[in-house]
Amino acid sequence: MSSILDRGEAFLDQAGFDRAPWLTVALAVGIASWFALPSGEWWMGSIAAAVIAAVAALAIWRDRDERALLRQGIAGLALAFAVGVALVWLRSGLVGQEPYEAPRYGPVQARVLERIEQPADERVRLVVAARDADTGRAVKLRVNVPLEEDRPGLAEGALVRFDARLMPPAPPMLPGAYNFARTAWFEGYAATGSAVGPVEVVEPAGNPPVLARWQRGLSAHARDRLGGAPGAIAATFASGDRGAIGEADEEAMRDAGLTHLLSISGLHVSAVIAAAYLVAIKLLALWPWLVLRVRLPVIAAAIAALAGIAYTLLTGAQVPTVRSCVGAVLVLIALALGREPLSLRMVAVAAAFVLFLWPESLVGPSFQMSFSAVIAIVALHNAAWVKRFLVPREESWLSRFGRRSVMLLVTGMVIELALMPIVLFHFHRAGLYGAFANVLAIPLVTFVSMPLIAIALVFDIVGLGAPAWWMAGKSLEGLLALAHFTSSQPGSVKLSPAMGLGTFGLFVVGLLWLALWQGRARLWGFAPVAAASALLLATPVPDVMITGDGRHVGVTQPDGTLLVLRESRSSYTSDNLRELAATRAEPIAIANHPDAECSRDFCVIAIARGGRDWSILMARSRDRVEERALAAACEQADIVVADRWLPRSCRPRWLKADRNLLGDTGGISIDLASENFATVAQRQGDHGWWKPREDRYARR
Repeated sequence: MSSILDRGEAFLDQAGFDRAPWLTVALAVGIASWFALPSGEWWMGSIAAAVIAAVAALAIWRDRDERALLRQGIAGLALAFAVGVALVWLRSGLVGQEPYEAPRYGPVQARVLERIEQPADERVRLVVAARDADTGRAVKLRVNVPLEEDRPGLAEGALVRFDARLMPPAPPMLPGAYNFARTAWFEGYAATGSAVGPVEVVEPAGNPPVLARWQRGLSAHARDRLGGAPGAIAATFASGDRGAIGEADEEAMRDAGLTHLLSISGLHVSAVIAAAYLVAIKLLALWPWLVLRVRLPVIAAAIAALAGIAYTLLTGAQVPTVRSCVGAVLVLIALALGREPLSLRMVAVAAAFVLFLWPESLVGPSFQMSFSAVIAIVALHNAAWVKRFLVPREESWLSRFGRRSVMLLVTGMVIELALMPIVLFHFHRAGLYGAFANVLAIPLVTFVSMPLIAIALVFDIVGLGAPAWWMAGKSLEGLLALAHFTSSQPGSVKLSPAMGLGTFGLFVVGLLWLALWQGRARLWGFAPVAAASALLLATPVPDVMITGDGRHVGVTQPDGTLLVLRESRSSYTSDNLRELAATRAEPIAIANHPDAECSRDFCVIAIARGGRDWSILMARSRDRVEERALAAACEQADIVVADRWLPRSCRPRWLKADRNLLGDTGGISIDLASENFATVAQRQGDHGWWKPREDRYARR
């Protein structure tokens, strides 16, 4: 044991400044543990265990200088972990809103808190404050209003009245699917829904917030000047408003690995700050009196920081934008002080800043992807071989351009590899050619599209922006053409079934180890990455998927075909089933399959899995069925699925997924070969956004 401790102390001593970022990692692990652990007893126990570990390390090695680094490390990591658990627990208690218990329809009178324009979906989304008609408590609602019902004065501060169909925020449809209920909890939404009929503006909005007014004005101006898909992209770059981007264009950008360009983050903020810094320092250099008395980099850095902060606020201050702004400001401070600007310590400070403000962002793809990309870039460019490759030397401009191009391609590939597990975990699909597409797209956006949009907006003040708008439109058309071309190539998209939390955790541990340490020690990170890759490749596509309401059932076939019980009009349902079945093919109705027998009330299908035949009985209607006939049918089935209560006399051979079971488990994914199934409830724990459902209508 003493030998192991000596080696640990020596390792930490050699690591130097690489130790500090692990405090932010411990903070993040504490936050993630709160989401993963099931109940308050576990959360309190984890905090207590961490505090005990810190106190024990300080007490046992109090006077032992040869254990100073281990003492500091264990105490610091344990306390950071405890702070993470307590921080997100406190945040959940402060902002979480108890959701409605059941769907509602009726009149709503509310005050508009936020207006979000979404012309691509032909609607305006309102976030409103209202009173619960049953309890009188103040609630926050998110309501979609059709464009034809939009009214003058329908903006922040307006008092409105309308009839609405409201639903509790939906939990994941299936294990591994998007958890909107969790997102709504931290946004404070008690329900979401749509306005039905006309919207009456009882009291028009006075003066909407300045930033909201400017943001909408810039977005509308960009769309008006360009129109179509280029106008929607230009509005995103100018104001952060993605509401006008069409579904086909957004999907093409995602499958081409270019969707990060639509999220105002490091690329955009860095471009704005760099432009502001260069323009400021060049103009200030024309003033000899100032040059002789003041360090121009300090003033230029302050101006650039203000420009970055203004752009961040104007584009909505989303998590990637705030992260980028904080990181860029730290870089400017380092430049002004003559320090090394690109370091993992800077990234760790920015991450800790975001986590202290929004700890729940840790489990979202936005935080994970933005910080993973930045960590990959910084770790790569801090590597010794990269520094040797990029060191300035006497050479032609062509050689210099070639080296920079190669480095851009390598950086893109490293970023894609770092983001691949995150994208597969959250979206179950990832573009494989993103590194090559980004080699063209990033310079196009950074050095052509964004500067032209900025020039056009400035020249529009005097009515001379048309030429710049035309050139910006052509560059954005090129960006979209690149996205559609890349995404349409064979093998451009990798599909994956739902990744397990353990597999994802191994990826995260391995990649962080590779990025945060230096020297040969970092190579140990390949072990968990290799193990996670093997587990991912071995993850089976579920044979049967049952949604939480029992209405939708998906059965996968060995050839990749997806059979569905009901052909839903909802693209959300179809997309979830296809994503988790890892297929892009359109679903086929079970009733049309030759191995299925369907009546008006039930469907039966036989499938061969794991060396045996399985019989699945699925309810199609809610009509009353003679109990003896139902019991006889259940006896012949291995699995019975129904969106209603089934009597006790219905006893299938393996699983009865009726309203009674699904109300507790949520959606179910079944692997018949191993005779295992996963449920939504297994990942939820005793958190405020998850409540086992009861069929209140049946009870009444």
